[in-house]
Amino acid sequence: MSRVKRGVAAHKKHKKVLDQAEGRRASKHKLVRPAREAAMHALRYAYRDRRARKGQFRALWIARINAASREAGVSYSRLMAALRLAGVDLDRKILADMAVRDPKVFRRYVDMVKEKTIKASS
Repeated sequence: MSRVKRGVAAHKKHKKVLDQAEGRRASKHKLVRPAREAAMHALRYAYRDRRARKGQFRALWIARINAASREAGVSYSRLMAALRLAGVDLDRKILADMAVRDPKVFRRYVDMVKEKTIKASS
C-alpha cells in the first residue's frame, strides 16, 4: 500500500477555518485550534440570535402599537382584543408600520374598534 501525504488537504482545511475566523484578535486568527473554536462559537451565536431577533422585532412592534394606541386613548391589550373581535386580520408588523408611517389610517382603525366595543358593551 502506498503512503498518502495529507499536507495539501490539511492546509486547505486549515485555510478554510482561518478564513472563517478572520478579524478575530490574538491567536484566534492565526492558530487553527483557537480559530476553529472561535468560528464554532460565532456560528452558534448566529444561530441563536437569528431566532432571538424575531422576538426583539415583536417587542418593538408591540411598543410602537402601544404608544400609538395610547395616544388614541386605548391600551394595547384592549386594542388587540377588540381588533380580534372585530375580525380585523392585521398582524403586529403591519399595525406597527401603519402607526409609524400612516397615523391617520391607524387612528381610523382605533376609532372603528372603539365604536364596535361601545356598541357591544351597550
